[in-house]
Amino acid sequence: MSAQLSKTDSEASLYFLCVFVDSLGASRPQKPTITMKSIVFDQFAVQAGSDFSGVATEMVSMNCSVKLTFRNTATFFGVHVTSTPLDLAYSQLTVATGTIRKFYQSRKSQRSLTVMLKGSNVPLYGGGANLGSLNGTPTQPVPLTLNLKVRSRAYVLGKLVKPKFYKKVDCLVVMDPKEMNVAISLKNKCNYE
Repeated sequence: MSAQLSKTDSEASLYFLCVFVDSLGASRPQKPTITMKSIVFDQFAVQAGSDFSGVATEMVSMNCSVKLTFRNTATFFGVHVTSTPLDLAYSQLTVATGTIRKFYQSRKSQRSLTVMLKGSNVPLYGGGANLGSLNGTPTQPVPLTLNLKVRSRAYVLGKLVKPKFYKKVDCLVVMDPKEMNVAISLKNKCNYE
């Protein structure tokens, strides 16, 4: 009787091990993908002002929207997705920021996201010296950097196996004052790590 029981136990253990190894193998190579689509600048204003301590400086107020696509390529599991804030920077100074809310993406599916980025009276200090403006509108195109980091986590076999995937995105964008409220493609302008 005990020999029969140990044979059944060893078969069950072997079966569980095979399922575990199969699930672990299935969870590794299928990383989610992010594709940055476009950015639309609704407002970009440069004006003289002073920061909270009274230092005179150029100030920027702006808002824009960024469209991106998140795709879960995994065939066996969904992922829980979080992100750092999206930051839009001029001369290494963040002039606008926006957030992606946490979400769950089911297996073999994708979703399109639109993120609003806003900045109000952001002091540029010495960074604004090259920004020429006429009535608050920049007179030349403004080079900006957009960056974010996305973390995806899957739960395979309950919470026994928890693969994590990280994707860092940096985009070089030029805000042209002649192209306000026009979608600017981010294709070939972003670096994905």
